[in-house]
Amino acid sequence: MLTPEPTETVTTFEDFLKAVEPKLKRLLTHYHIPSDDAEDVLQQALLALLYRWERVRDPESWLFGTVKRHCLMYWRTYRRRIYNAVDSTLLELLSAPMAPSQERTDMICDLESLLDRIPRRCRAVLRLRFRLGYEPTEVAQMLGYRESSIGKITTRCLAALSRELLASGLIESLPEPDPESG
Repeated sequence: MLTPEPTETVTTFEDFLKAVEPKLKRLLTHYHIPSDDAEDVLQQALLALLYRWERVRDPESWLFGTVKRHCLMYWRTYRRRIYNAVDSTLLELLSAPMAPSQERTDMICDLESLLDRIPRRCRAVLRLRFRLGYEPTEVAQMLGYRESSIGKITTRCLAALSRELLASGLIESLPEPDPESG
Protein backbone atom coordinates (compact mmCIF):
# COMPACT_ATOMS: atom_id res chain seq x y z
CA MET A 1 0.00 0.00 0.00
CA LEU A 2 1.34 3.43 -0.90
CA THR A 3 1.75 5.99 1.84
CA PRO A 4 2.22 9.69 1.23
CA GLU A 5 5.69 11.06 1.83
CA PRO A 6 6.10 14.36 3.65
CA THR A 7 6.61 17.33 1.34
CA GLU A 8 8.34 20.60 1.88
CA THR A 9 6.25 23.61 2.81
CA VAL A 10 4.21 24.67 -0.18
CA THR A 11 2.57 28.05 -0.50
CA THR A 12 0.08 27.77 -3.35
CA PHE A 13 -2.34 25.15 -4.51
CA GLU A 14 -0.61 24.97 -7.92
CA ASP A 15 2.78 24.34 -6.31
CA PHE A 16 1.21 21.68 -4.13
CA LEU A 17 -0.27 19.93 -7.19
CA LYS A 18 3.09 19.89 -8.97
CA ALA A 19 4.73 18.40 -5.90
CA VAL A 20 2.22 15.55 -5.40
CA GLU A 21 1.36 14.74 -9.03
CA PRO A 22 3.76 11.77 -9.44
CA LYS A 23 2.61 10.19 -6.17
CA LEU A 24 -1.04 10.65 -7.13
CA LYS A 25 -0.41 8.91 -10.46
CA ARG A 26 1.19 5.98 -8.64
CA LEU A 27 -1.73 5.81 -6.21
CA LEU A 28 -4.31 5.71 -9.01
CA THR A 29 -2.26 3.06 -10.79
CA HIS A 30 -2.06 1.06 -7.57
CA TYR A 31 -5.87 0.96 -7.41
CA HIS A 32 -6.07 0.01 -11.13
CA ILE A 33 -8.34 2.93 -11.98
CA PRO A 34 -8.67 3.18 -15.80
CA SER A 35 -7.09 6.40 -17.11
CA ASP A 36 -10.41 7.81 -18.36
CA ASP A 37 -11.97 7.37 -14.94
CA ALA A 38 -8.83 8.34 -12.99
CA GLU A 39 -9.28 11.92 -14.15
CA ASP A 40 -12.78 12.02 -12.68
CA VAL A 41 -11.70 10.40 -9.40
CA LEU A 42 -8.82 12.84 -9.04
CA GLN A 43 -10.92 15.84 -10.00
CA GLN A 44 -13.51 15.06 -7.31
CA ALA A 45 -10.81 14.80 -4.64
CA LEU A 46 -8.99 17.94 -5.79
CA LEU A 47 -12.17 20.00 -5.84
CA ALA A 48 -12.96 18.89 -2.30
CA LEU A 49 -9.44 19.87 -1.22
CA LEU A 50 -9.62 23.22 -3.00
CA TYR A 51 -12.82 24.11 -1.13
CA ARG A 52 -11.19 23.22 2.19
CA TRP A 53 -7.63 24.37 1.37
CA GLU A 54 -7.43 27.00 4.12
CA ARG A 55 -8.75 24.66 6.83
CA VAL A 56 -6.73 21.51 6.05
CA ARG A 57 -3.65 21.12 8.27
CA ASP A 58 -1.87 18.48 6.17
CA PRO A 59 -3.12 18.81 2.58
CA GLU A 60 -1.06 15.90 1.23
CA SER A 61 -2.32 13.36 3.76
CA TRP A 62 -5.84 14.68 3.40
CA LEU A 63 -5.70 14.42 -0.39
CA PHE A 64 -4.23 10.90 -0.39
CA GLY A 65 -6.88 9.69 2.05
CA THR A 66 -9.61 11.26 -0.06
CA VAL A 67 -8.27 9.79 -3.31
CA LYS A 68 -8.07 6.33 -1.71
CA ARG A 69 -11.68 6.64 -0.54
CA HIS A 70 -12.80 7.76 -4.01
CA CYS A 71 -10.95 4.79 -5.57
CA LEU A 72 -12.79 2.40 -3.27
CA MET A 73 -16.10 4.09 -4.09
CA TYR A 74 -15.28 3.80 -7.81
CA TRP A 75 -14.89 0.00 -7.58
CA ARG A 76 -17.97 -0.33 -5.36
CA THR A 77 -20.02 1.51 -8.00
CA TYR A 78 -18.48 -0.66 -10.71
CA ARG A 79 -19.56 -3.83 -8.93
CA ARG A 80 -23.11 -2.50 -8.64
CA ARG A 81 -23.21 -2.06 -12.42
CA ILE A 82 -22.39 -5.75 -12.81
CA TYR A 83 -25.14 -6.69 -10.38
CA ASN A 84 -27.60 -4.62 -12.37
CA ALA A 85 -27.02 -6.92 -15.34
CA VAL A 86 -29.92 -8.88 -13.91
CA ASP A 87 -32.48 -6.20 -14.33
CA SER A 88 -35.23 -6.20 -11.74
CA THR A 89 -37.62 -4.95 -14.41
CA LEU A 90 -36.96 -8.06 -16.50
CA LEU A 91 -37.57 -10.29 -13.49
CA GLU A 92 -40.75 -8.38 -12.66
CA LEU A 93 -41.89 -8.84 -16.25
CA LEU A 94 -41.32 -12.59 -15.98
CA SER A 95 -43.41 -12.72 -12.83
CA ALA A 96 -46.38 -10.98 -14.44
CA PRO A 97 -49.21 -13.34 -15.38
CA MET A 98 -49.58 -13.65 -19.17
CA ALA A 99 -50.05 -16.31 -21.79
CA PRO A 100 -46.70 -18.08 -22.23
CA SER A 101 -45.04 -17.53 -25.57
CA GLN A 102 -42.22 -19.79 -26.69
CA GLU A 103 -39.64 -17.04 -26.02
CA ARG A 104 -40.98 -16.37 -22.53
CA THR A 105 -41.07 -20.10 -21.78
CA ASP A 106 -37.47 -20.50 -22.96
CA MET A 107 -36.38 -17.50 -20.87
CA ILE A 108 -38.07 -18.90 -17.77
CA CYS A 109 -36.48 -22.30 -18.39
CA ASP A 110 -33.01 -20.68 -18.70
CA LEU A 111 -33.63 -18.62 -15.59
CA GLU A 112 -34.75 -21.67 -13.59
CA SER A 113 -31.62 -23.51 -14.72
CA LEU A 114 -29.47 -20.62 -13.48
CA LEU A 115 -31.40 -20.40 -10.22
CA ASP A 116 -30.57 -24.05 -9.54
CA ARG A 117 -26.87 -23.13 -9.56
CA ILE A 118 -27.04 -20.46 -6.84
CA PRO A 119 -27.30 -21.03 -3.07
CA ARG A 120 -30.61 -22.31 -1.71
CA ARG A 121 -31.25 -19.12 0.27
CA CYS A 122 -30.89 -17.03 -2.89
CA ARG A 123 -33.15 -19.35 -4.87
CA ALA A 124 -35.88 -18.91 -2.26
CA VAL A 125 -35.55 -15.13 -2.11
CA LEU A 126 -35.54 -14.65 -5.90
CA ARG A 127 -38.34 -17.11 -6.58
CA LEU A 128 -40.60 -15.59 -3.94
CA ARG A 129 -39.78 -12.04 -4.95
CA PHE A 130 -39.73 -12.25 -8.73
CA ARG A 131 -41.35 -15.52 -9.78
CA LEU A 132 -44.26 -15.50 -7.33
CA GLY A 133 -44.51 -11.71 -6.99
CA TYR A 134 -44.28 -11.29 -3.22
CA GLU A 135 -43.35 -7.88 -1.82
CA PRO A 136 -40.01 -7.53 0.00
CA THR A 137 -41.69 -7.32 3.41
CA GLU A 138 -43.61 -10.54 2.70
CA VAL A 139 -40.43 -12.31 1.57
CA ALA A 140 -38.68 -11.21 4.77
CA GLN A 141 -41.51 -12.53 6.94
CA MET A 142 -41.78 -15.83 5.05
CA LEU A 143 -38.04 -16.54 5.24
CA GLY A 144 -37.46 -15.17 8.74
CA TYR A 145 -35.33 -12.15 7.78
CA ARG A 146 -35.55 -8.66 9.17
CA GLU A 147 -37.45 -6.33 6.85
CA SER A 148 -34.57 -3.86 7.04
CA SER A 149 -32.11 -6.41 5.61
CA ILE A 150 -34.17 -7.97 2.81
CA GLY A 151 -33.03 -5.34 0.29
CA LYS A 152 -29.37 -6.14 0.91
CA ILE A 153 -30.05 -9.88 0.80
CA THR A 154 -31.94 -9.50 -2.49
CA THR A 155 -29.05 -7.48 -3.96
CA ARG A 156 -26.57 -10.18 -2.96
CA CYS A 157 -28.79 -12.85 -4.49
CA LEU A 158 -29.08 -10.85 -7.71
CA ALA A 159 -25.27 -10.58 -7.67
CA ALA A 160 -25.00 -14.38 -7.41
CA LEU A 161 -27.42 -14.72 -10.31
CA SER A 162 -25.42 -12.15 -12.30
CA ARG A 163 -22.25 -14.16 -11.78
CA GLU A 164 -24.05 -17.26 -13.08
CA LEU A 165 -25.27 -15.29 -16.10
CA LEU A 166 -21.68 -14.22 -16.79
CA ALA A 167 -20.38 -17.76 -16.31
CA SER A 168 -23.00 -19.22 -18.65
CA GLY A 169 -22.30 -16.62 -21.34
CA LEU A 170 -25.87 -15.29 -21.41
CA ILE A 171 -24.62 -11.76 -20.82
CA GLU A 172 -21.41 -10.04 -21.94
CA SER A 173 -18.55 -10.19 -19.54
CA LEU A 174 -17.13 -7.02 -18.01
CA PRO A 175 -13.55 -6.42 -16.79
CA GLU A 176 -12.88 -7.74 -13.31
CA PRO A 177 -12.92 -5.23 -10.43
CA ASP A 178 -9.77 -4.55 -8.45
CA PRO A 179 -9.42 -7.22 -5.72
CA GLU A 180 -7.84 -4.73 -3.32
CA SER A 181 -10.87 -2.44 -3.43
CA GLY A 182 -12.67 -4.40 -0.72
